Amino acid sequence: MYAGVTVLIWSTLATVVKLVLQDIPNLQALTISSAFAFVFLLILNIINGSIKEMKSYKVRDYLTMSGLGFLGLFMYSALYYYGIAELGSQEACILNYLWPVMIVIFACIILKEKFTAKKIIAMLVSFAGIVVLTLGSGESASGNRLLGIIACVTAAICYGLFSVLNKKHSLNQNVTMMWIWFTTAVCSFVLSLFFEKWQPIIGVQWLGIAWLGVVVNAVAYLLWAIALKGASDSAKIANLAYLVPFISIIISWFVLKEQITINAAFALVLIIGGILLQSVSLKKKNRIVKEKE
Repeated sequence: MYAGVTVLIWSTLATVVKLVLQDIPNLQALTISSAFAFVFLLILNIINGSIKEMKSYKVRDYLTMSGLGFLGLFMYSALYYYGIAELGSQEACILNYLWPVMIVIFACIILKEKFTAKKIIAMLVSFAGIVVLTLGSGESASGNRLLGIIACVTAAICYGLFSVLNKKHSLNQNVTMMWIWFTTAVCSFVLSLFFEKWQPIIGVQWLGIAWLGVVVNAVAYLLWAIALKGASDSAKIANLAYLVPFISIIISWFVLKEQITINAAFALVLIIGGILLQSVSLKKKNRIVKEKE
């Protein structure tokens, strides 16, 4: 149930960002939504007592969390928001789901996991999806298509690297996520002062940013962690994340009236197909190991 709710929440991200960013600059939206996430997690950590652990943290721990925040959520979110603004929300969401492939690549490089032929084939299949989108007509794009694609792919790279580096991080995840969102809010605010002119936020726009900050950024990550912790088979829960781009396309079609193009559908099949191919190979490998044991 927790994983299912998380998938539904994450599926609204591209559409809500697209709606909010129609009148609000990218970094302004990211700054305020990240601040909402930070405040929500701060209150949560005060209630559950996790905030007390921060007294024992060293300067190196804070620098590590700040570095993870800059790479994993500031760079990732800023680039993804930009990609959504330049592309159609469905295209941006599809490209964003290259991050599981990036995790495999960085796990092989950093964690010294095996780089097998199946992994290479799976990655090539997923990257073929990028080519399909790049060669698309671009009718759904509202800005610079090429820069939008580059931004979304780079965002996926940042999140993939963040995920692998975060595996080595042993501090409380609730506290870590709180500090990461604080870092994201600060970095976004500073950068926005140089590149953007803030716009007044009115009415429903506040609801949109609050949804991004509290529900998408804070609550969804927390529910996902609870789902993985309570699951007897983590792989079954993790695979539910692959439903996000499918549901996101439906939401963007219904809310934003974006047409589901042939290019987008074919690219989605390739990218998710490559990820599932990798997932299947890993499952088979794990099953063989268990049988031997």
